[in-house]
Amino acid sequence: MPIIRGFIALVESLIIGIKTLNYSASFFEEDEEKSKFDIWIEKKFRGNADNIIIAIVMGVSFLLSISLFVALPTFIANLFKKLGIESSVVLNIIEGIIRVGIFLSYIYIIGKMDDINRFFQYHGAEHKTIFCYENSEELTVENVAKYSRFHPRCGTNFLFLVMIVSIIIFSFTGWNSLSERMMYRIILIPVVSGTTYEIIKWLGKSKSRISKIIAAPGLALQKLTTREPDTLQIEVAIKALKGAEGIED
Repeated sequence: MPIIRGFIALVESLIIGIKTLNYSASFFEEDEEKSKFDIWIEKKFRGNADNIIIAIVMGVSFLLSISLFVALPTFIANLFKKLGIESSVVLNIIEGIIRVGIFLSYIYIIGKMDDINRFFQYHGAEHKTIFCYENSEELTVENVAKYSRFHPRCGTNFLFLVMIVSIIIFSFTGWNSLSERMMYRIILIPVVSGTTYEIIKWLGKSKSRISKIIAAPGLALQKLTTREPDTLQIEVAIKALKGAEGIED
């Protein structure tokens, strides 16, 4: 099924992303002393240490995401019910607006950090390089630099659309007790993420006016999650894409 396919692809992408970040971080940690936790993990699990760390990171990230983007918006939206709002659709819309607000605030705040700002520059370089490749141009710094840093299949678009799709899907679950709402939201995560994944794939292929309208908010949001890259960052992005696609220099 397409939705299941989308959820599986998302999980695989997350695992690859975490492995890649760990690999990148290892180059900066060579001169640093290992923490007691790192030593304990390596001693306890030996060859499986990296997999254990990835599992821990994914578990902690999942719990934090559930707390910040599911539990907190649901709890705050429930306060509006006490003010006399009874419509489950309206309450779900309020919850969705709160979730989007938390997400935007989170992105804006972390974007002020120097390391994250640099990460966003590499993000922009990635988008430019992909655009250049998709337009069948030679992957040179000059060619890549002229393209937009805003891409319709970006993860930022995905996260924003997840919040919009969740409003629609969660509206069919009613507005019961807090524990029931939390249960429904967690159970429906594969449905929401899988549906959004299929929408993102469609946005990347479609040239229709409707697709442009749907993609517009996510593209605007990339002003927060991307920065204009420098020459070195573009070179890194080109090298990475060539490696991923098996293109020889």
